[in-house]
Amino acid sequence: MTDLFSTSASEPTAPSSGTAPAGPLADRLRPATLGEVVGQGHLLGPDGSLTAMLAGALPSLILWGPPGVGKTTIARLLADHVGLHFVQISAIFTGVADLRKVFETARNRRANGRGTLLFVDEIHRFNKAQQDGFLPHMEDGTITLVGATTENPSFELNAALMSRSQVLVLHRLTLRDMELLTQRAEKELRAKLPLNGPAREALQEMADGDGRALLNLIEQVAGWGATGPIDVETLSKRLQRRAAQYDKSGDGHYNLISALHKSVRGSDPDAALYWLARMLKGGEDPRFLARRITRMAVEDIGLADPQAQGLCLQAWETYERLGSPEGELALANAVVYLALAPKSNAGYAAYKAAMKGAEQTGSEPPPKHILNAPTQMMKDQGYGSGYAYDHDQADGFSGQNYFPDGMKRPVYYVPVERGFERELGRRLDWFVEQRAKRAKT
Repeated sequence: MTDLFSTSASEPTAPSSGTAPAGPLADRLRPATLGEVVGQGHLLGPDGSLTAMLAGALPSLILWGPPGVGKTTIARLLADHVGLHFVQISAIFTGVADLRKVFETARNRRANGRGTLLFVDEIHRFNKAQQDGFLPHMEDGTITLVGATTENPSFELNAALMSRSQVLVLHRLTLRDMELLTQRAEKELRAKLPLNGPAREALQEMADGDGRALLNLIEQVAGWGATGPIDVETLSKRLQRRAAQYDKSGDGHYNLISALHKSVRGSDPDAALYWLARMLKGGEDPRFLARRITRMAVEDIGLADPQAQGLCLQAWETYERLGSPEGELALANAVVYLALAPKSNAGYAAYKAAMKGAEQTGSEPPPKHILNAPTQMMKDQGYGSGYAYDHDQADGFSGQNYFPDGMKRPVYYVPVERGFERELGRRLDWFVEQRAKRAKT
């Protein structure tokens, strides 16, 4: 499978005659050196981490990034750069018997004086036991492993493999990178694309950060043989827009819900709506979103706006009654409301602190004066003795201790000066003051 290819600044190699050049455009734009790869300057630039690694012995690597950003290309060029024999396999199509053959051949090659760079595409698809199979061959120098994955290695690769490899993160291509690729493609094709400015930018956006996809789209447009400039509307009719890269069960799933949650917490309704739309466009289950949106109300708004939680539940119920796509608007309204609501995590923080306190003092019994005494024996033992019924007090507050005897009184709930919690704070201050007065009497 081809990957992201760029070309050098030299003259195009396409023939000047009318015959069509051989091979797909992405293959013809294959770079000859690491410096020609587009979009990964943080790795391959003068101060790049991979550039620094190449000053010494090349370690085993895990290349983590989205599709079409150059993982295969970089691995192939690394092998050329350090003089290793390049072998490529895919975890999808390679079994245990195939791996044994690869390792045996690499061992023989090493005995003859040449090392092997083994590139494993989709390495996360190997199970943990199969991943362990690479370890002895990495440790004795039989292979230098370069694995490629679109999934978070922290979750998909075992600790032993990770400890023997350097993880390098590849970035999706920016529009600037896409424009550079477009210009190189036009140089190879010896013709400008028949697109006006907005259509040119729309074509690059359709590729969604995937350089290989962009070159395939460019090849389609060039094949139309159009002479006049094509606008965005015509381009959209002729090309199918690529689906957003979103894995409902993978790393992208958690990244996007995190982005939505933090946008709500940061009181940015526009960003929150954007991430909500990204997830819905990617096919996310609206019920999952309804549950997480309700969680945001509980965690980040809390008692600063007691209506927020109820509004989220109403939005959830509205979605269940209307279904998609009409019900999704209720979720969007809830997201906007939460983003603009006063924020407080005081209840959330108090709950976590109370859980920690309960863990530390979990065997302490309640004080006897707040225990019921349904039997005479329990009364004789002091159960309920001295209990002050709060409703009998003039101000409805007894100020008694409700923590275990001898336990230092903790403070868990600290309301913020925002929204309704400002009023709760005033109430709390009064109770604290009255409790202190009663303690002195």
